[in-house]
Formats: sequence, structure tokens, C-alpha cells
Amino acid sequence: MSDCLFCKICAGEIPSAKVYEDELVYAFRDIAPQAPTHILVIPKNHIPSVDGITAENSAVVAHIFEVIPAIAAAENLTGGYRVVSNCGADAGQTVPHLHFHILGGETLNPKMA
Repeated sequence: MSDCLFCKICAGEIPSAKVYEDELVYAFRDIAPQAPTHILVIPKNHIPSVDGITAENSAVVAHIFEVIPAIAAAENLTGGYRVVSNCGADAGQTVPHLHFHILGGETLNPKMA
């Protein structure tokens, strides 16, 4: 999508602090981190949210969940980490492109809200 912030980041039109990239996935540091380590992992192809996952594109989501542990290990998140995806405005999704937050680097609050 031409007006999608995360599509522009994947295309290199907007700078980001890249952590990981392959043919399907791009991962970068969040510009407003909620934990010492806060990384966003996104599919390169535009999927609007969890609601947009289909049989045709679910393989990229499986790949993301193969990549997340490797990113966490590279970031030395040995004590654990949280993976979050907000779906829709009421859940706090501010960019309509599927993304997963990796949060860690400290003991996280067990209460999500």
C-alpha cells in the first residue's frame, strides 16, 4: 500500500533501525519503546492486521514466529519476552499493517492493561 507507514519502512522510503530482514520479514526497533527491548516484526507484504490473515498468507505469519525466537536470542532476551499484536483501533493498533511487538529486557508487568 502506497500510504502505509510500515510498507514505506520496508521499501526504505522511511529510515528505521533495522534488526532483521529476509525475503518475507522486516524487523526494526520501535521509535517509542515500551520496554528496554522493543522490536516490531512485520511481513513485507501488506496484511492489515490479524483479521487479514488467510490461508493464502498464513505461511508468512508462521515464518514470523520462526524468526521471533532468533531475534530474541540475538537480543539476549534470555529471561523471557512478550509477543503482542494489536488488532483494530479499540485494541490500540495505530498502524494498519500486521505487526508483532517483541518486548523484553526487564521484568514485564504481568498485567497487560
